[in-house]
Amino acid sequence: MGLPDGESVRGLRGWLSRLAPLRQGDEGRPDPGEPVDGDPCPVVASKALPKFLSHLETRPAPVLLDLGCVVGPNITYFGDRLNCKVVVEDLFADLERHVRQGERDAFPAFLSDRFRLEAESVDGVLVWDLYDFLDRASARALAAVLVRLMRTDGALFGFFGTGGRSGLGCAKYIVIDDSHLRERARESTLERQGPLQNRDIIKMFDGMRVAEAFLLKTGRREMLFRKGGGGRPII
Repeated sequence: MGLPDGESVRGLRGWLSRLAPLRQGDEGRPDPGEPVDGDPCPVVASKALPKFLSHLETRPAPVLLDLGCVVGPNITYFGDRLNCKVVVEDLFADLERHVRQGERDAFPAFLSDRFRLEAESVDGVLVWDLYDFLDRASARALAAVLVRLMRTDGALFGFFGTGGRSGLGCAKYIVIDDSHLRERARESTLERQGPLQNRDIIKMFDGMRVAEAFLLKTGRREMLFRKGGGGRPII
C-alpha cells in the first residue's frame, strides 16, 4: 500500500522511508473512538500489536514488561497467547504520585533506579501512551532503562501523540484480540505534555530501531521498536 496523502503524513515520510513503512488502518477495522458491542469505551484498531505479539511468539518463555496498571484480562490473554511471564510495573501511578507530591523533577532519577529486573532480561515492553505524559528528562531516562533491560531482538510497542489530544486524564488499554484494544478512562490528574518529535523519539531509543510505524486516524503514531539490527524481521 502506498503512503497516505496529507500534510501531517508528508512530514513523517522522510524518516519513515529509512526506518519503517507508514500505513493506515484497514477500512474494515473499527475506527478509534467507535464504540462496539454496546460498550461506550472507544476501540483502537491496532496494526502494530499483532506484529509485536507474533514476534514474541517465536521466543521461548518470553518475559513481557507492561508499564500500565494491572488489567486481569490482559494478563490472562498474554499468558495464554504467548506462554509468557508478565511483569506489571505501573509507571502511570508512580508519575501521578510524584506530580501530586510536587516531586516531578525527581522522576527521572526515580526511573533510573525503579526496576529490579536484570539487564537484558525482557523480551517485550508495552509502553502504551505513557510517553505522552512524560517531560523530556523523564522520557530520556525511561528509554535508557528500557534499552538496558531488553534482550537483543526484543520488541517495544507504544503510542506517541502528535498534539491532537490534550487535557487531564489517562487511559488503560484492554486487549480484545490481537488487533483491537479497548481504551477505558482511568481516574487520573495527569496531563499530556507536548508531543515528541520523530527525531527525538529515535534519539532517545538509541540501541533500538523502528521496525513498524503507523499513523492512526486519531493522529496518534503507533510504533514498534526492535533492539539491535540483526535477527528475524518483524512481519
